[in-house]
Amino acid sequence: MEKDIGKISRNDQSDIVLRIDDFGGKRGFTIREYVTSERYTGFTKSGVRILAKDFPKFKEMVNSVSKEDMTDEGDSEEEPKTKPAKKQPKNQEELPDY
Repeated sequence: MEKDIGKISRNDQSDIVLRIDDFGGKRGFTIREYVTSERYTGFTKSGVRILAKDFPKFKEMVNSVSKEDMTDEGDSEEEPKTKPAKKQPKNQEELPDY
């Protein structure tokens, strides 16, 4: 059984594919990279497989991630912070702007 759940575009030539599949007689949840290029089209070795028996724990861990956890400090909707002015070395005097 193979059931594609969805995909996320990684770049122009590859996607991250999420699917349920049977491998070696065991059902699992697979996250793999799928490439479409002139040299090769298909799944790469890059990816991870979660066995069905471990999937509830995996789902619990993913669901524990909050939106705030995934927001970079620079992604906030607040006013951007300005960078502090560079300090001049003590042996140099500050020149006025003209």
